[in-house]
Amino acid sequence: MIIGLIVLLIINIIVLVGFILMFWGAPYVPSRSASVENMMKLGGIGPGQKVADLGSGDGRVVIEMARRGAQAHGYDNDPLLVFLARRNIRRAGLTGKAFIHWKNLWKTDLSSFDAITVYGIPYMMKPLKEKIQKEMKPGSKVISNAFPFPNWQPDAKHEGVFLYQIV
Repeated sequence: MIIGLIVLLIINIIVLVGFILMFWGAPYVPSRSASVENMMKLGGIGPGQKVADLGSGDGRVVIEMARRGAQAHGYDNDPLLVFLARRNIRRAGLTGKAFIHWKNLWKTDLSSFDAITVYGIPYMMKPLKEKIQKEMKPGSKVISNAFPFPNWQPDAKHEGVFLYQIV
């Protein structure tokens, strides 16, 4: 009985944290399959790259990065989505090739990544652009789904996906 109460308490805490984060962070909106494909092609994601998806949601972008041979990392601050993404990675057979981190993207060091993807929302794009420009090395790629970065000219775009290169 005590174990049951503890489990119930833990579940309630996780649901509460997820509910709070849903309103504190960006809402979860999964990327369409066509958009994920465009992100991979436009960014040239493949073997030998270390890549990250900021706000990784259910892990679909991270899974596709890993399928293409990249070392793929995802970052999300919603514990329920982190759990779901990790489960999806296991089901895809990509354990050890794709990684999901329960971490706020604003506290994530981007300097080691060759490319990042993001499906952000307009109010976060300006401060994210500043973070990216400070932390990422020249030649790194930034791929944005749906929302362009303000005052930053994309190097390429295709069907709502924008590619930027750090100079």
